[in-house]
Amino acid sequence: MGGYILKRVLALVPVLAVVAVITFGLMHIMPGDAAAVILGPDASQERVDALREELGLTQPVVMQFFTWLGAAFQGDLGTSLFFNAPVTEVLLSALGPTLNLAIIAQTLAVIIGVPAGILAARSQGTNTDRTVMVGALLGISIPSFLLALFLMLIFGVTLGWLPVAGYAPPEQGMGEFLRYIAMPAVALGAMQAALIARMTRTAMLDTFSQNYMKTAKAKGLKRKVRLYKHALRNAALPIITTIGQTLGTLIAGAAVTETVFNIPGIGSLIVNSVERRDLVVIQGLVLMIAVSYVLVNFLIDILYSVLDPRVRFSGGDS
Repeated sequence: MGGYILKRVLALVPVLAVVAVITFGLMHIMPGDAAAVILGPDASQERVDALREELGLTQPVVMQFFTWLGAAFQGDLGTSLFFNAPVTEVLLSALGPTLNLAIIAQTLAVIIGVPAGILAARSQGTNTDRTVMVGALLGISIPSFLLALFLMLIFGVTLGWLPVAGYAPPEQGMGEFLRYIAMPAVALGAMQAALIARMTRTAMLDTFSQNYMKTAKAKGLKRKVRLYKHALRNAALPIITTIGQTLGTLIAGAAVTETVFNIPGIGSLIVNSVERRDLVVIQGLVLMIAVSYVLVNFLIDILYSVLDPRVRFSGGDS
């Protein structure tokens, strides 16, 4: 197991190197002078020159890259031009609401998606199966912002049960926190639940057709035992992959939901930083999101090897 983990860690190195190069390149892919673009057309040449010096743009590109990379390794992602504060502090202040929203949305997606997929697979070809699949199709088709507006209209404006916007951290009480986070979590998690339900159904049906399932049935094993002990375990790998991929999507794709519900998270920070041309913060955000994707996939690989030792023995190629 230790050797397998070491191989996966070493495999991360080139991936993270590409991520670092692309993130660093953000400052250099924009046309013209990056400092002039950030400050706008009304900025004086003195301010542009000062910002170029502050950003290190006067140095050779290779030196800039390694200087930036060395600082990033030490947790220094630069200073926000708008907040005049370290980017790391700015990111951490926005990370809490996004993580809370993503975790609750993903929990809802798993609680709804996995049982719905199992139910559809068990009832293949029946009205129950069709109902679940139609619900999954709707979940995938409806954009999160449209569902968010619909929820706000019903539960916020018409019924008055939930606040239509804002955020209350858990420190202010779990009841208040859940009232504020409920609608954003449903709006964000609906599509993920639909994807998980479809993948669970497909994986379960594929497992049902395997010979060992027919053998288990012929041996007289109870249906629940065949379903939950044999079928679900062997169908777990593609389901886990989907859950891991949707978690990364949730963290990166919360921008729209956070903007609609006025939640001060990473999504709102991205939108506001683009409007403010705070490129240093955008650079830090891109790096953080990319690294989170890589780490989530790394954890999925490790979980694969735990659930299916064949992955470990084949070096992760299966």
